[in-house]
Amino acid sequence: MRLEPHISFGPHPDLGVVAEVAAGDPHTEQVLRKHHFRQHPESGLYFLPSDAPYNRAMRAVTSAARVLQDAGLSVATDSRLMVPPPVPQSPGTPARDAVPAQSLTALTTELHTVDRAMDAAEILQELLDEDFGAMGELEQLISTTATWCERLDTDAGRELGSRLRTIANHVAFLGDRIADVEGDLAVMPEVIPADAPPLAATPARPYEDLLPRYGARAQAAVAASPHQPAHSPTAATSSPAAASPPSGPARTR
Repeated sequence: MRLEPHISFGPHPDLGVVAEVAAGDPHTEQVLRKHHFRQHPESGLYFLPSDAPYNRAMRAVTSAARVLQDAGLSVATDSRLMVPPPVPQSPGTPARDAVPAQSLTALTTELHTVDRAMDAAEILQELLDEDFGAMGELEQLISTTATWCERLDTDAGRELGSRLRTIANHVAFLGDRIADVEGDLAVMPEVIPADAPPLAATPARPYEDLLPRYGARAQAAVAASPHQPAHSPTAATSSPAAASPPSGPARTR
């Protein structure tokens, strides 16, 4: 009975993200090389380029692991790989804790397993958590992107930064509204009836089917208007929506 995995992924103090192969296998080596792993001449470990961003490294690990598992090989992954690097902060500014990455897909999957309103509220609490909730991370990402655009020191960069800060305001406002729902769910005693169909089999409300998908909205956002070239920085300044962000109450969570 085999106890050791065929391939192990984990962090290395000098090489970064590495893969250790228990036995020489041309297929395994081919899969790792396809996912940008290279073999270290001395240790024999396979490693990713040291300058690979965290998300790109995680995609390489998860994609390679999936291919290897589909081939019938056992794969082990060190949980420390899931801890993202901390975001650089200016001196005196508290940094967000680096904790295992949270997946919105995982939260959605968890929602399919609960029946009580208070359990659904706990899932929303994870989304809104101040230390590692996805809403806070999204707001920070958008605000940081705004600062990045402003550092271009051009009119277009400053205009994009202003638009992004408006979007960050929308995210904060959305977080407030979700917190209101979470608070209401937390005190509700209701439970999904035992004879109710599974969540996955419950049809969406009609108006939800009419909402454009993110991909369609993104394509529309970058498409050139017949009256305004797509590259013009003045295209968005005439939009009244961009000039009037929502002014939701300050979050206290």
